[in-house]
Amino acid sequence: MFQDKNILLGIGGGIAVYRVAELARLFIKQGANVRCVMTKSACEFVTPLTFEALTGEAVHTDLFDLTSEREMGHIKLARWADAVLIAPATSNLIAKLAHGIADDLLTTMMQVCDAPVLLAPAMNTSMWESAATQRNLQTLQADGMHVLEPASGALACGEQGIGRLPEPQALADALLPLLLPQTLQGQRWVINAGPTIEPWDAVRVLSNRASGTLGARLAQYAAAMGAEVSLIAGVGAPILGCDVSRVNVTTAEEMLQACEKAAQGADVFIATAAVSDFRFTEVSEQKVKRGDTQQLTVQLTANMDIVASIAHMENRPKKVIAFAAESENHVEYAKAKLLRKGVDAIVANDVNNMASDTASGWWISNAKDEINGKIIEKCNKMQFSQEIIKKVMELAP
Repeated sequence: MFQDKNILLGIGGGIAVYRVAELARLFIKQGANVRCVMTKSACEFVTPLTFEALTGEAVHTDLFDLTSEREMGHIKLARWADAVLIAPATSNLIAKLAHGIADDLLTTMMQVCDAPVLLAPAMNTSMWESAATQRNLQTLQADGMHVLEPASGALACGEQGIGRLPEPQALADALLPLLLPQTLQGQRWVINAGPTIEPWDAVRVLSNRASGTLGARLAQYAAAMGAEVSLIAGVGAPILGCDVSRVNVTTAEEMLQACEKAAQGADVFIATAAVSDFRFTEVSEQKVKRGDTQQLTVQLTANMDIVASIAHMENRPKKVIAFAAESENHVEYAKAKLLRKGVDAIVANDVNNMASDTASGWWISNAKDEINGKIIEKCNKMQFSQEIIKKVMELAP
């Protein structure tokens, strides 16, 4: 997600500093270059050595470091960053930034910073709700800074309320849109994901091995690029990103109804969900007993083809993209489905991609150079979703 991005962490003085160490490690694992600027108060909670070990970079703490300041180090740091995340943003630090006070390295650096800035406040509930803090935040937002509201829960002081630093992944999710071009701004995307579950009796169900990860990644990345995204999520589909509208469903019928409602007039509909092709004709409200039975025959009824229904509905989305998970003859089967379902493009992939962290496949559309499929090489599902979104954007409506 953050491959080769330059992320500057501005670390304020609060008990939540230890969680920023987890965040730095997360960014590094996802390919980012990370440098840290710590206030003097932050160093009282966690030593700079911790962040140096995690990032492999020297931690900057002193405005009057003669070596770096001879080269105007605070300006070089600000120019280096693709984005700045300040966490925890204390009430004191927020007040300094709002009033242009530059009395340490971090606040001085922010005076010359042109990169997008995300503030992650963390403090006692009363401090967060105080008129002064809210007024200062409004000033900073008017100046173009972004603010991630703190989480609720148990605070270090023993009280309960809003003021906790959000989880590291939530911080990373909030920073991602600041690093991506907002090329999908104004568009409405609908994506379905995950398996559906068809009940047989009070205990047993018919389902499959799909995890829903790819669909959730597509939703996360499209939202980070500015789209208004609705995710119709089957059971177990992960929660990724904070700007995705999510509708949870269980059965194929529930997914069909939710997709039809959300997809009316959408710009894009992407069907990644592994929908059960069949449901049980009869469903028992009680558990079916085995008894002495050695063989049992059940009757199945075909479910509606969701993506075909969306492709043929009135006020259909401008672009409808299907997925075809196959175990053989991937491209041939997908080409047939492209015509039969009336979709604009289809992604053929192997059933072994289900419940895997990686994916590969073929992009197939009616375009002359894509009708026989363009290979998408094996990669992690975030990279795979980026490739799919790129191809959707290039697809003629």
